[in-house]
Amino acid sequence: MVKKIWMLSLLLITGSVHAALNIQHWTLDNGARVYFVENHAIPVFDVSVDFDAGARRDPVGKTGTASITNGMLARGIRQATLSDGSTESAMTESEISDALADLAAQRGGGPGSDRAGMSIRTLSTPAERDQSIRLLARLLAHPSIPDDFLRRDKARTISSIKEALTKPESIADKAFWRLAYNGHPYANEATVETVEAITRDDLLQFHQTHYVANRAVIAMIGDVSREQANAIAIELTRRLPQGSPLAEISAVTPSTATEQRYPHPASQSHILIGMPALARGDKDFFALTVGNYILGGGGFVSRIYRQVREQRGLAYSSYSYFNPMAQPGPYIAGLQTRKDQTDEALKVVRETIATFLRDGPTDAELKAAKDNLMGGFALRIDNNRKILENLSMIGYHQLPLDYLDTWTAQVNRVTVADIRTAFARKLSLDRMVTVVVGAETK
Repeated sequence: MVKKIWMLSLLLITGSVHAALNIQHWTLDNGARVYFVENHAIPVFDVSVDFDAGARRDPVGKTGTASITNGMLARGIRQATLSDGSTESAMTESEISDALADLAAQRGGGPGSDRAGMSIRTLSTPAERDQSIRLLARLLAHPSIPDDFLRRDKARTISSIKEALTKPESIADKAFWRLAYNGHPYANEATVETVEAITRDDLLQFHQTHYVANRAVIAMIGDVSREQANAIAIELTRRLPQGSPLAEISAVTPSTATEQRYPHPASQSHILIGMPALARGDKDFFALTVGNYILGGGGFVSRIYRQVREQRGLAYSSYSYFNPMAQPGPYIAGLQTRKDQTDEALKVVRETIATFLRDGPTDAELKAAKDNLMGGFALRIDNNRKILENLSMIGYHQLPLDYLDTWTAQVNRVTVADIRTAFARKLSLDRMVTVVVGAETK
């Protein structure tokens, strides 16, 4: 076992993948969508399976169900009889952990706002690979959800919620989502009350509804053939049921300008400014990506950083970013500053954003941003794990298969006019919410 772990670690460090990726895509008879990159450079295989099972699907009054359900997948496997008449025995949490260790396999994945799932990284040798895939398939399809582990996981979740309520950054983040997404599932947050209300039956129902074959998105990269990849995809989903259509999620409504301040004993104010802005697949994605590199995403060279930190010394760090999601995700600008500098820092950030919305970037800023983004693109796909994450994102959001191959060309085509038009469509200061945690209310 030690030898296997050492070997896998060495391969992950030394392996590399070319930037040009041939993404193969097909749909199984059961409706599962498969995205596969064949790569024989190293004897490693990575696979993830995702579902429309993120937090936006939480039942009303029981926020936290999606997260706890996903966490419970590895707490135990129930005995199950398959369609061919064979029986698979139950496994405890410790037996699952031992099996993964014996195979030198690494389990990953987790829940998000839109999707949730699980992944496995394993050696591609048939014995290790086949056992790892079978274990992943059973984890996804037949969780036992033991009562004692459910009580433990709920207690841990509640403890984490209580701790977060003391941290200014957590308070600011939760407040921002409440204000920006008022009435939308993205605004829902797990509380002590919602977690306490969750029952084992709720988790079983959530799992049965959302972890289904016809909504599975399988992403794979590694040392297997197309034929082997197809067999793996079938094995991963053959135990899963077919799901009924899900209810439509309500649309994200435009936010309105508002400012909320929350006193806190921290030495600094934590500030967030932003609004719902960008969904995956939006035609403005590349113009916004390049533009935000100039505005607040480029670190030391971004306008917000220069105005707030370099020219005025109001904060150690300041930034902005777009978070594209299945439905319009937020644009967020953030910083921390001394409490007595809160109003000045807010004014500077707002003025910097307003100037950018009005005038856009300069030609020199645009060239520097494009050079940096295109030059650094290889780092986004320089190992199998990163490629798997991109494959999963492409598959879940059904982006073009050449998304990665054309990424730099798309960035290179962005013009100053594109950025000004895109930012005008997506952002407006009179619709941005502002959250300040730390400074006293004015």
